[in-house]
Order: sequence, then C-alpha cells, then structure tokens
Amino acid sequence: MTPREKREAAERLFVGPYGVLAAASKGRPRPEPDHDDIRTCFQRDVDRITHSKSFRRLKHKTQVFLQPEGDHYRTRLTHTLEVSRIARTIARALDLNEDLTEAIALGHDLGHTPFGHAGERALDVINPHGFKHNEQSLRVVDRVEKDGEGLNLCYETRMGILSHTSGAPDDTLEAKAVRLADRIAYINHDADDAIRAGIVRPEELPKVVRERIGERHSLRINAILRDIIRWSPIDGIAMSPQMAEAVEVFHGFMFQAVYINPVAKGEEHKVEDILRGIWQYYVNHPDKLPPEYQAIAEEDGLERAVCDYVSGMTDKYAMYQFGEIFIPAAWQVR
Repeated sequence: MTPREKREAAERLFVGPYGVLAAASKGRPRPEPDHDDIRTCFQRDVDRITHSKSFRRLKHKTQVFLQPEGDHYRTRLTHTLEVSRIARTIARALDLNEDLTEAIALGHDLGHTPFGHAGERALDVINPHGFKHNEQSLRVVDRVEKDGEGLNLCYETRMGILSHTSGAPDDTLEAKAVRLADRIAYINHDADDAIRAGIVRPEELPKVVRERIGERHSLRINAILRDIIRWSPIDGIAMSPQMAEAVEVFHGFMFQAVYINPVAKGEEHKVEDILRGIWQYYVNHPDKLPPEYQAIAEEDGLERAVCDYVSGMTDKYAMYQFGEIFIPAAWQVR
C-alpha cells in the first residue's frame, strides 16, 4: 500500500460515521488525475493553501488593532493558526477528519482585506456589488490564486471556507468545527490583546466569563473546548447551555469594550478614504493593474478585478500604494 492508501485505510478506522473520508470527497471543480501516492486529497488542499501567496500575506494583515506598537499582537495569520489548532483539537476529539478541518481553517480568511474588518466594511461600501470576506476567500482559492488559475480545492474544503461565518444547509461537521473555533479564537485572543494594550483590565471581564470560562487566556480556551467535547451530541457539535450563555456574554462584552472602542478604533475612519482612493485610481487606470488582474478584468469585469487586487493587499502595501498615488514624491535639485 502507498502512504496515501494507508492513510485512507486508517481514516476508515479513526474518522467516525459523521466525519468526511478523503476517499469519499465530492472532488474538485477541475478533475485531476489521482497520481499522488503520498497525500490524501485533503492533505493536498492543506499544502496548496499554505504554499499560496494569499496565505503568506496574512502575516501583514490586521486582526483587530491597526498598527499596534509591539511584536506580540495577533495578525490575521496568527489568528488563522490559532483557529486551526482549536479546530483540529475539536475534530480529533469528536472523530472528524483533521486534514479537512485544517484545510478549511487555514483557508477561511484568505479573502480578508487589509485593515481587518474596517477594510471589509469599507470595501462593502466602495464596491458596487458589496463585499464579504468569506465569499472573497472562496473566490481567492477558486479564481485569484496561481495567476488566475485558482487552487482547485476539494468541494468540502471550498464549502467550508465559504460557510465559515454563518453556516450552510449541507455543512460538514468539520466546517462547523472551524466556524466554532473561529469564534472561540477571536474573542479570546482579542481579549488577550486588549488587556496587553491596556484597553481593558482582566477584572473588567464579566463575572460570568471569569467564573464559567476562566481568568486567563489558556484557561478560557481549555474550558470551552472541554465543554464542547463533553456536550457535543454524537451527530453534531454543541456547547452546554451554561457555557453558550457565558460565551455570548463574552462576545457582547468584546463588542462594546473593544470592537467599537474609540481608543482601539480611533484611526479606522481613515481606512475607507485610503481604500476608496486606491480603488478609484485603478478603476480609472486599468492599465496600471498587474497583468494577472488585467486578465481577470477582461473575463470578469474591471470592478471585480480591482476588488480582487485591493482586497488582497496587506496593510503596509495599501498604505504604500496610497502614498505612491496621492503623495507627491520628493525632488532633488541637480
């Protein structure tokens, strides 16, 4: 047996009846010859995502805080890695497919904008067709990556990426694990970063959060995971009513104390002006788009191509582009 065949045989033993077997995948948009004798199809999805340019750019995209002073604040990349680890823990404990879970988790934010959710809100206003980062994440893996070829991922990976924000009727449990892990990760690490930044103090966390979930970052994640693993039914994923209530209070607190906090978000009003300026420039000068985006414009329309280009920028590159376009360069007397 090849390594892939051994892995597929092992999956039939450790992936439960409600998990997805790699050998039973619904396949890829463009059929490929099954010549890989080392990796399953979901393992190949993981590798395609981690070797993509859009994945590497996540390290320079905002998670919550714009331009934080310090090296220890989360970025979109570290958020993605934390989601992946939490989701894989859930998947392993509940006998789901870890490779599929990891692929969905690593790809779920590939379409996120520069400047975090402020950038997403700005592009939703600027783009005539609106903007949602989960839909853009699917478009990145289907259309934008590999100079317009896309990554040609498995159906289950693609649908898990698309539905990571709100779910879909045909969700796999692996997709549900990632959706839950995403929320667990961001409310906990955003709280950790907010405490580090001095925006909130540990004792300001609601009493129900401190008592039911925990006083420290690691204790909170461990408590939520234990609760999920203990309370999930055989054919689903769930929290206990008590933990679900505490997590909902936690999320509400974070929204009021951090996500709309004028100190933490004081600079976000500038984001729309930056992205709108860049957007309008490339709409008016399509010949300035990189060649791969000009090719997309020819097939999918100019506004679609500009949206792909601008949403894929890192924070630093977006500011560099804005400066190149709108700030006069220094000149020298010779």
